[in-house]
Amino acid sequence: MYALIYDEHDDTKPLKKVISVHADRKSAEIALKKRMVRLEKRIWDCHTRIVWIDGRIKQGEFVRENDFSTWRPGEPIPWGERYSDSD
Repeated sequence: MYALIYDEHDDTKPLKKVISVHADRKSAEIALKKRMVRLEKRIWDCHTRIVWIDGRIKQGEFVRENDFSTWRPGEPIPWGERYSDSD
């Protein structure tokens, strides 16, 4: 299942809070856009990202980095997302 998690990319905070849970990536993307509008922040300022969690999870629970991945197994990855833009 897809989830929005709060992730500050801080190694001292290994637990990530689940903000919401979604059945598909499209609904997770809609929820992320709504969150950005509500917070009036850009995506990198709201510390929220979409992840795939293989298993059952509920809003408000916490997950570790090894509990989730950026893409669901077998999901087509958009070409522009395969490599980092930085050198």
